[in-house]
Amino acid sequence: MTFAIIVLVALAGVMAFIRLSPSDPAQWHVALAPRPAALATPSPDKISPVPNGAYTDLIAAPDQTQAMLAALDSAALATPRTVRIAGSAETGRITWQTRSLFWGFPDYTTAEATPDGITLYGRQRFGKGDFGVNAARISGWIAALGPR
Repeated sequence: MTFAIIVLVALAGVMAFIRLSPSDPAQWHVALAPRPAALATPSPDKISPVPNGAYTDLIAAPDQTQAMLAALDSAALATPRTVRIAGSAETGRITWQTRSLFWGFPDYTTAEATPDGITLYGRQRFGKGDFGVNAARISGWIAALGPR
């Protein structure tokens, strides 16, 4: 019985650490260049999985990137458990944090204006594999933009 209590207390401690760990915008709201080596050639509108998340490029004319970033911001903020931690459409880069429902694992997604459009990079904070969650989230946000 005492072993079970120790395990439950340890589990509660890990869960509290994950849920309550602060987010430092300086660590997560950073420029996305250079592109991950595995994605040296941009693949517009194709979401590419990377070891800790997902990466994609959206094509947009330079005069449309701010409006597209604003639309992505609206789609992101409509996503449950998602908050903007830094940036704005006006500054050309926005970073959001989305937490998983049960454990509260934080994932960070950054959208950044580029000369060719917008680059999105979603990544996890803890662990080594995200089970496709970041790619699915990015896909949903892109779908919310409607036809382009």
